[in-house]
Amino acid sequence: MTRNAPTIALLCCVAFACAYALIGMYGWGEPAARESAIGEIGRWCERVHPGLIREPANTLSNLGFVFSGLLMFWTLSRDRQTQPGRMIGLNPISITFAAAVVWLGPGSMLMHGTNTAWGASADNLSMVMYILIPWLLNLTEMGRWSRTQFFTTYIILVLAYAVGRELFGSRLGINLNLFGVSIGLWVISELLLRFYSTSFRWLSGFAGFVVAAIFGITPADMLAEPANYWWVLLFWVPAIFATQPPRIRRSYSPWCFAGMACFVLAFAIWQTGRPNNAWCQPDSLIQAHAIWHLLTAASTWCFFMFLRSEKAITSDLIQDTHSS
Repeated sequence: MTRNAPTIALLCCVAFACAYALIGMYGWGEPAARESAIGEIGRWCERVHPGLIREPANTLSNLGFVFSGLLMFWTLSRDRQTQPGRMIGLNPISITFAAAVVWLGPGSMLMHGTNTAWGASADNLSMVMYILIPWLLNLTEMGRWSRTQFFTTYIILVLAYAVGRELFGSRLGINLNLFGVSIGLWVISELLLRFYSTSFRWLSGFAGFVVAAIFGITPADMLAEPANYWWVLLFWVPAIFATQPPRIRRSYSPWCFAGMACFVLAFAIWQTGRPNNAWCQPDSLIQAHAIWHLLTAASTWCFFMFLRSEKAITSDLIQDTHSS
């Protein structure tokens, strides 16, 4: 089964394209309430078109994720697993990561291509399915979770988000942006993985405030509306579950730093891709939001390579890996 994963992934992409075209021929139905009408400027600057693809540039740029994910599958299939590593060779975790990256493409295509509410749900779900993996991997290592525990936790969180979003909206009715908070949890858990100590374990949560500030949420904002920013308490989730020092090390240069640079630059460009921005050109082939897609797709590849740099530093991990 795992040996055929790259072929299966490619066939799934082809099946999606065929299904998209077939269903789109009959029309996408009513647009989401917050989407613009055909001919008007859309939420992400590009003018809304009739037909199969409502926002051409913003939709087709998501092929970057598909390319990145399929390249991951190809790379993994060529590995000779001579060393332990969760992103070395085709295994359940590496396949899940690569599949989540591929799915980022169709998920976002469904939002920008159809302008429907269900398309927006697919987009948000794909983002969450991707961003959960890195920080859960870190907690798996420092919490000494089994592979079953990792997947059980991952599936529960994905299903809870999917159901919660449909019932209560994208912030689950409790003002929780799971994607955004997960970025913070990834950074916090990564710092804890690199600089683990008993004291830093409980100090690590404060790094979340730095991440929030980078994305425009300051401590002053949090103090002004504490009920809206209750989720800062989640910054200490890694500390709670990271009960053991890590048995691995990763190389942060160049791939982690490259991935961070791509994502931060993409976020800066993303903010210009709105109708009220002076740089918005709704009829241009070059759209800021499309560049966001391409740069974040590049970041997924960088982070994949970063995760592949994982090296065992204790013999018990080597034994655990070979026996699993």
